[in-house]
Amino acid sequence: MNQISLEELLEKKKQEDIQIIDIRSPLQHSLGCIPTSINIPYNNLSLNPDKYLNKNNKYYIYCQTGSTSEDLVHILNYKGYNTVNIIGGYNNYLYRK
Repeated sequence: MNQISLEELLEKKKQEDIQIIDIRSPLQHSLGCIPTSINIPYNNLSLNPDKYLNKNNKYYIYCQTGSTSEDLVHILNYKGYNTVNIIGGYNNYLYRK
């Protein structure tokens, strides 16, 4: 399973342009998110990954706790996408602030 800690993600984000996807609902995203993340709700991304992702790019994905995004990353990687789960999700980001 491809996973990254929040600390590793934030350090990587300082050094390069990375693509972070929040799979929570638009309302949850609007109430707070990891900076620079884009919101693609779980159902949209899981049902139509080709619409949102390019198999040549790497994506860092999170949900509220990290468990739903972990499941989705497993599915997307199986389909040939390069995705990484952010351990602990947005809750982990909130605790760090």
